[in-house]
Amino acid sequence: MARVRYVGAEPVSVPELGARTVEPDQVVEVPDERYPGYVCQPQTWESVEEPGAKAAAKKSIAAKSAPQKED
Repeated sequence: MARVRYVGAEPVSVPELGARTVEPDQVVEVPDERYPGYVCQPQTWESVEEPGAKAAAKKSIAAKSAPQKED
């Protein structure tokens, strides 16, 4: 799941998130496939974590911790 921050001035109810009320400056998780629908509204939402960022970070950490072959 991607994460976005609500940058509006007043709390809003977001139907897509189960009618959840989102407060100003609050970070929420949104479905990866819906991420573009949020960040295309820069006056309302800003990106915190792009889709797939957690998966990429986990792969990077796993690659770093994997044993290295010695020649």
